[in-house]
Amino acid sequence: MTVNSPLLGIEKSISGQRWELREGNERESLALCQRFSLPDIVGRILSARGIGLDQAEDFLNPSLKTLLPDPSHLVDMDKAINHLVGEIQSGNRIAVFGDYDVDGATSSAVLKRYFNMLGLDMGVYIPDRMSEGYGPNLPALMKLKEQGYSTVITVDCGITAFDVLGKASKSGLNMVVMDHHAAEAHLPDAIAVVNPNRLDDASPHGHMAAVGVVFLLVVGLNRALRDVGFFGDKKEPDIRLLLDLVALGTVCDVVPLKGVNRAFVSQGLKVMAGRRNTGMKALADVSAVDGPPSAYHLGFQMGPRVNAGGRVGEAALGSRLLASDTPQEALAIARQLDGFNAERKEIEAACLEQAIEMVEREGREKDSLIYVASEGWHAGVIGIVASRLKERYGAPACVVAIENGVGKGSGRSVDGVDLGAHVIAAHQSDLLLNGGGHKMAAGFTVTEALSDEFRDYLNERISKQVSEMEMVPTLTVDGCLQASGATIDLVKTLDQLAPFGAGNATPKFVLENVKIIKPRIVGADHVSCQVSSSGGGNWIKAIAFRCADQNLGDLLLSANHGLPVHLAGRLQIDSWQGRDSVQIMIEDAAPA
Repeated sequence: MTVNSPLLGIEKSISGQRWELREGNERESLALCQRFSLPDIVGRILSARGIGLDQAEDFLNPSLKTLLPDPSHLVDMDKAINHLVGEIQSGNRIAVFGDYDVDGATSSAVLKRYFNMLGLDMGVYIPDRMSEGYGPNLPALMKLKEQGYSTVITVDCGITAFDVLGKASKSGLNMVVMDHHAAEAHLPDAIAVVNPNRLDDASPHGHMAAVGVVFLLVVGLNRALRDVGFFGDKKEPDIRLLLDLVALGTVCDVVPLKGVNRAFVSQGLKVMAGRRNTGMKALADVSAVDGPPSAYHLGFQMGPRVNAGGRVGEAALGSRLLASDTPQEALAIARQLDGFNAERKEIEAACLEQAIEMVEREGREKDSLIYVASEGWHAGVIGIVASRLKERYGAPACVVAIENGVGKGSGRSVDGVDLGAHVIAAHQSDLLLNGGGHKMAAGFTVTEALSDEFRDYLNERISKQVSEMEMVPTLTVDGCLQASGATIDLVKTLDQLAPFGAGNATPKFVLENVKIIKPRIVGADHVSCQVSSSGGGNWIKAIAFRCADQNLGDLLLSANHGLPVHLAGRLQIDSWQGRDSVQIMIEDAAPA
């Protein structure tokens, strides 16, 4: 592997990015290799990602024994546990109210499956994205109260539902909040509010997804039930079997895979490989995950199907599937979600095509903010479309679906632009009915009459911020290779750094001076080809997604004349008809 290649630091690739090498400390890299018997490339990558000798053991061998925190360290956790133990001992009914995304579905399923292990029933309520919106709503909570539930646990939502939870509590319903979203100084009225991101909580584990917080609740609740003699002569439930759900929610919520999150995913993938969860097995089957699962499978194959129910189908299907122990029911739900996912792709593609046509017809490709609004767009896909627009134009993007004079909007940002802060400021300036978010994503509700004014407000603020910064899109890579160096052994060696995800990106490499062979469009807009070293020799497969009508696609499709190019991307093993080979997933290219 070439590390100090002159092409790294290339100022402008075909997509306008600068390529930079992620560099570490040579001496530290050597020390890592010696102490942990690592290949040179693994030591280099660890050092470049800031993993030193003190952190390497937990990074390479993440275990819950060393990384799982005591649940009681979270503010209000013991209050929540003591209340739930009392409810269980009194025979009172408990329900969970979860968000409609993967984190909410897995959080709900963790609690449902745990109560099943206890031999107890638990109600589950997942709100409809379109008719009920995000978070707890009073009619749903009152319905649960009428059904005889005395306590409702909100998961992945509730931390800012002040009015709703206040009214629910006054009605006599006991509320317990389990969340991880940003909290305000004021907290909702509840028996307990557990959130590592409470302003008065010093927990170092604020990076956990909601499902991680819920798993800590299960750990603490199981311990408390043991202490009060609940299990008697019965065998305690093996709560480790819930870790496949924790892994799925953690990966799909795109939280950093560090510390306890890394242990959740690493151990959860092992549990998932055993395929003991009937619902998860059915989900893996319809997602064509037939080998050992990886974080990639969770994030790009299984998670989108769970999400599809909340986006374009029935919101509760994902949670029902993941909690199901009936093979026939699980397979039927999994197939239904697979169908919704296909429908979601069609709706998304149509919306994206219209959005791109709108941007380019109006000549707004170079705007500091890409903002599109239209009637007839499905609110369930606007977040995904905003992400696609951000990728295409390299700028923050907002997509607004208008219905009956009101627009539901979703935005995605780029490094250096705090979109959430700008949306909150617009809400405070009375340009929005509602709005909030964080640096990289935001959601808002705007009247159609104020949509253009809101767009101009955001554009002005973001333009000013961009003009004060030197914002150059950057692709960070871990080294350079000849095509012949991209081997199966290398990919397997890099697997020592898995699981990959947020905070621990899959290693990326530059293949230097390669020739493009047999480029062709596959699917709707992907480009497939073969690449080999410019001097000839072995070739490897390559594919670039969603680029046929972009500069990257144009370069690959026209590069068959033999002139060399540099390619940047990640390597993976492609299994086809029982044969393994290496494939590069191309992210960018530059003329050699």
